[in-house]
Amino acid sequence: MNHDSENNTRRSFLKKASAAAAVTPILGVPAIVNAQNMGSKTLKVGLIGCGGRGTGAAVQALSADENIQLWAMGDAFSKQIESSLKQLKKFGKRSEVAAERQFSGLNAFQQVIDSGVDVVLLAAPPGFRPQHLRAAVEAKKHTFAEKPMAVDMAGVKSVLESTALAKKNNVAIQHGFCWRYAPSTRAAYGKILNGDFGRVTSIYGTYMSSVYKPIPKDAVKPKGMGDVEWQVSWWTNYEWLSGAPILEQSIHTVDKIAWGMGDVAPIAAVGTGGRIQRDDPSNVYDHYNVSFEYPNGVFCQLGARQFSRSHTEVIDRIFCEDGSVVGPGQPRAIDGNGKTTWRYRPEAGAEQNMYQVCHNEFFADLRAGKINNSGEYMANSTALAILGREAAHTGKRITWDKLFKSDEDMAPDSLKFEDSFAIAPVPVPGKKS
Repeated sequence: MNHDSENNTRRSFLKKASAAAAVTPILGVPAIVNAQNMGSKTLKVGLIGCGGRGTGAAVQALSADENIQLWAMGDAFSKQIESSLKQLKKFGKRSEVAAERQFSGLNAFQQVIDSGVDVVLLAAPPGFRPQHLRAAVEAKKHTFAEKPMAVDMAGVKSVLESTALAKKNNVAIQHGFCWRYAPSTRAAYGKILNGDFGRVTSIYGTYMSSVYKPIPKDAVKPKGMGDVEWQVSWWTNYEWLSGAPILEQSIHTVDKIAWGMGDVAPIAAVGTGGRIQRDDPSNVYDHYNVSFEYPNGVFCQLGARQFSRSHTEVIDRIFCEDGSVVGPGQPRAIDGNGKTTWRYRPEAGAEQNMYQVCHNEFFADLRAGKINNSGEYMANSTALAILGREAAHTGKRITWDKLFKSDEDMAPDSLKFEDSFAIAPVPVPGKKS
């Protein structure tokens, strides 16, 4: 693997994206165009990122269509590939991947893309997502990209550029903001955006969970291992790889705020956050509280935390002129007197697993020759989470326009496992510009 070449490619495409991307993304519904019908041909799928979410995406892809073959797999670490393959055995020959198409290392993504696949599933740490998406789109591969789409604004601008290139190359981009595929949530937000409950006046969303894959506070990097390899192996704990919990996890709630507001651009955000429980060697916050300011005097609030031994919940409350909607599980609408005026009723026999619906629709559209490109609003939701994070980290009111003038790129100058890379200090409001 030529790490220097890989690094130069990464830097050049990020700089190009920063120069070429518009100040703000063009928002709206996913673009859908027609292409050649794929019929019943066997589609070769490549999996990039073979951890829990990547393996889950492979399960859903193989379950969505009987004429799918898992063709190639790539991960920074070979043990992840081995573990994933064991979990996929139930699909028999369709999940058998020849040893010569199992790639490990930081350049594995390119080897998967070049292996003859038709479709790629991107589920590596999100710090790598813009680079992987660009490579897939340039190679004209249809792509499923897990959330978030980037961890910084240089990455968001790259994603927007890749989205435009995907339209030119006539390849699909499907996103992993899973609640947009849940039939119950689709029904509720369809009613909200249709105006059934009047104009949205505010939204309050929570994502309160335990700590996700924390690095033990007494963990010691093995002798001879480089900083980059160590941090990639514990990627959820480092901002340049995960984007911090507000992007890696509670972005689901941020995305539903964006959805409820019709995916229009906000004006600004203010926020607070910090580390109350965490005393490990990571550099991410364990809680955020953010207020997103929208046009027409609408304010949307996010309450997110990762605390051990504490109450957990994921709840959305969308307040409208003529009542409110509470979700996401089995959404219901409530009037001003607390009376339930609507409740979601699942359609008999309809798939309710949002992860599966995502892949069912993705592959059905490809079979039918429909090229769906949701890159713009997936970049919008990613940028919205970054806006909230930066407001909390800096202690400042950050406007949407100012955010899109940022070209911050958190990654190391070099991407070699053996490289030294000091962990960035935990952000302190009032000190981070």
